[in-house]
Amino acid sequence: MLILGSYSFLLALVWAWLGAVDVAFVEAVVGSGLATIFFLLTLFGTAPKDTHLRRSAPPRLALLGLPVLGLLLLYAAEDLPRFNDPASPASVHVSPDYLRNSLEDTETPNVVTAVLMDYRAFDTLIETAVIFTAGVACVLLLGRKRE
Repeated sequence: MLILGSYSFLLALVWAWLGAVDVAFVEAVVGSGLATIFFLLTLFGTAPKDTHLRRSAPPRLALLGLPVLGLLLLYAAEDLPRFNDPASPASVHVSPDYLRNSLEDTETPNVVTAVLMDYRAFDTLIETAVIFTAGVACVLLLGRKRE
Protein backbone atom coordinates (compact mmCIF):
# COMPACT_ATOMS: atom_id res chain seq x y z
CA MET A 1 0.00 0.00 0.00
CA LEU A 2 2.82 2.37 0.84
CA ILE A 3 4.54 1.49 -2.42
CA LEU A 4 1.39 2.15 -4.49
CA GLY A 5 0.76 5.49 -2.79
CA SER A 6 4.39 6.54 -3.21
CA TYR A 7 4.38 5.46 -6.86
CA SER A 8 1.23 7.47 -7.52
CA PHE A 9 2.71 10.53 -5.83
CA LEU A 10 5.90 10.17 -7.88
CA LEU A 11 3.82 9.84 -11.02
CA ALA A 12 1.96 13.04 -10.11
CA LEU A 13 5.32 14.81 -9.81
CA VAL A 14 6.37 13.47 -13.22
CA TRP A 15 3.13 14.71 -14.81
CA ALA A 16 3.68 18.14 -13.26
CA TRP A 17 7.30 18.16 -14.48
CA LEU A 18 6.09 17.33 -18.01
CA GLY A 19 3.70 20.27 -17.89
CA ALA A 20 0.42 18.35 -17.54
CA VAL A 21 -0.62 20.00 -14.30
CA ASP A 22 -4.27 18.97 -14.63
CA VAL A 23 -3.32 15.30 -15.00
CA ALA A 24 -0.87 15.65 -12.11
CA PHE A 25 -3.61 17.07 -9.91
CA VAL A 26 -6.01 14.23 -10.74
CA GLU A 27 -3.27 11.64 -10.14
CA ALA A 28 -2.43 13.20 -6.79
CA VAL A 29 -6.06 13.35 -5.65
CA VAL A 30 -7.26 10.00 -6.98
CA GLY A 31 -4.07 7.95 -6.96
CA SER A 32 -2.22 9.17 -3.90
CA GLY A 33 -5.15 10.39 -1.88
CA LEU A 34 -8.34 8.43 -2.45
CA ALA A 35 -6.74 5.12 -3.39
CA THR A 36 -4.57 5.17 -0.26
CA ILE A 37 -7.57 6.05 1.92
CA PHE A 38 -9.65 3.24 0.36
CA PHE A 39 -6.79 0.78 0.86
CA LEU A 40 -6.49 1.78 4.51
CA LEU A 41 -10.24 1.53 5.07
CA THR A 42 -10.30 -1.89 3.46
CA LEU A 43 -7.30 -3.03 5.48
CA PHE A 44 -8.80 -1.90 8.78
CA GLY A 45 -12.22 -3.24 7.79
CA THR A 46 -11.10 -6.84 7.31
CA ALA A 47 -11.32 -9.43 10.04
CA PRO A 48 -8.35 -11.67 10.86
CA LYS A 49 -10.26 -14.70 9.52
CA ASP A 50 -10.52 -12.95 6.13
CA THR A 51 -6.76 -12.65 5.75
CA HIS A 52 -5.98 -16.36 5.40
CA LEU A 53 -4.58 -16.80 1.91
CA ARG A 54 -5.35 -19.80 -0.23
CA ARG A 55 -3.21 -19.48 -3.33
CA SER A 56 -2.64 -21.92 -6.07
CA ALA A 57 0.50 -21.93 -8.18
CA PRO A 58 0.44 -19.45 -11.08
CA PRO A 59 -0.18 -21.00 -14.49
CA ARG A 60 2.96 -21.88 -16.40
CA LEU A 61 1.67 -20.04 -19.42
CA ALA A 62 1.67 -16.83 -17.38
CA LEU A 63 5.20 -17.45 -16.12
CA LEU A 64 6.39 -17.86 -19.70
CA GLY A 65 4.09 -15.36 -21.40
CA LEU A 66 4.57 -12.31 -19.19
CA PRO A 67 8.34 -11.95 -19.76
CA VAL A 68 7.77 -12.40 -23.49
CA LEU A 69 5.06 -9.73 -23.41
CA GLY A 70 7.38 -7.40 -21.49
CA LEU A 71 10.13 -7.85 -24.09
CA LEU A 72 7.66 -7.20 -26.92
CA LEU A 73 6.51 -4.00 -25.23
CA LEU A 74 10.10 -2.82 -24.80
CA TYR A 75 10.79 -3.63 -28.47
CA ALA A 76 7.67 -1.72 -29.55
CA ALA A 77 8.63 1.28 -27.39
CA GLU A 78 11.54 1.95 -29.75
CA ASP A 79 9.02 3.17 -32.35
CA LEU A 80 7.54 5.81 -30.05
CA PRO A 81 8.57 9.41 -30.73
CA ARG A 82 11.28 10.86 -28.51
CA PHE A 83 10.47 13.44 -25.82
CA ASN A 84 10.43 17.04 -27.06
CA ASP A 85 10.51 15.90 -30.68
CA PRO A 86 9.00 18.77 -32.70
CA ALA A 87 8.45 16.40 -35.64
CA SER A 88 6.31 13.91 -33.68
CA PRO A 89 2.76 13.38 -35.02
CA ALA A 90 1.14 14.99 -31.97
CA SER A 91 3.32 18.10 -32.31
CA VAL A 92 2.83 18.41 -36.06
CA HIS A 93 -0.85 17.55 -36.57
CA VAL A 94 -2.86 17.76 -33.36
CA SER A 95 -1.33 20.41 -31.08
CA PRO A 96 -1.12 23.28 -33.58
CA ASP A 97 -4.75 22.77 -34.55
CA TYR A 98 -5.88 22.90 -30.93
CA LEU A 99 -3.75 25.96 -30.18
CA ARG A 100 -4.92 27.84 -33.27
CA ASN A 101 -8.61 27.00 -33.21
CA SER A 102 -9.58 26.34 -29.58
CA LEU A 103 -10.75 29.88 -28.80
CA GLU A 104 -12.76 30.15 -32.01
CA ASP A 105 -14.25 26.62 -31.80
CA THR A 106 -15.05 26.46 -28.10
CA GLU A 107 -15.08 30.10 -26.91
CA THR A 108 -12.91 28.95 -23.98
CA PRO A 109 -9.73 30.98 -23.34
CA ASN A 110 -7.92 28.09 -21.61
CA VAL A 111 -6.65 25.52 -24.14
CA VAL A 112 -6.44 22.69 -21.58
CA THR A 113 -10.05 23.24 -20.55
CA ALA A 114 -11.09 23.39 -24.19
CA VAL A 115 -9.41 20.06 -24.93
CA LEU A 116 -10.76 18.28 -21.85
CA MET A 117 -14.29 19.66 -21.80
CA ASP A 118 -15.05 20.38 -25.46
CA TYR A 119 -12.90 18.32 -27.82
CA ARG A 120 -12.70 15.28 -25.52
CA ALA A 121 -15.89 15.79 -23.51
CA PHE A 122 -17.25 12.28 -24.10
CA ASP A 123 -13.93 10.72 -23.05
CA THR A 124 -13.86 12.88 -19.91
CA LEU A 125 -17.45 11.88 -19.13
CA ILE A 126 -16.60 8.18 -19.38
CA GLU A 127 -13.49 8.66 -17.20
CA THR A 128 -15.64 10.41 -14.59
CA ALA A 129 -18.20 7.59 -14.75
CA VAL A 130 -15.45 5.01 -14.20
CA ILE A 131 -14.11 6.87 -11.16
CA PHE A 132 -17.65 7.26 -9.79
CA THR A 133 -18.37 3.55 -10.31
CA ALA A 134 -15.14 2.60 -8.53
CA GLY A 135 -16.07 4.86 -5.62
CA VAL A 136 -19.57 3.36 -5.35
CA ALA A 137 -18.11 -0.16 -5.48
CA CYS A 138 -15.70 0.69 -2.65
CA VAL A 139 -18.51 2.15 -0.54
CA LEU A 140 -20.65 -0.93 -1.14
CA LEU A 141 -17.80 -3.31 -0.30
CA LEU A 142 -16.77 -1.41 2.81
CA GLY A 143 -20.32 -0.89 4.02
CA ARG A 144 -21.51 -4.50 3.96
CA LYS A 145 -22.59 -6.18 7.20
CA ARG A 146 -20.27 -8.66 8.87
CA GLU A 147 -21.55 -12.02 9.96
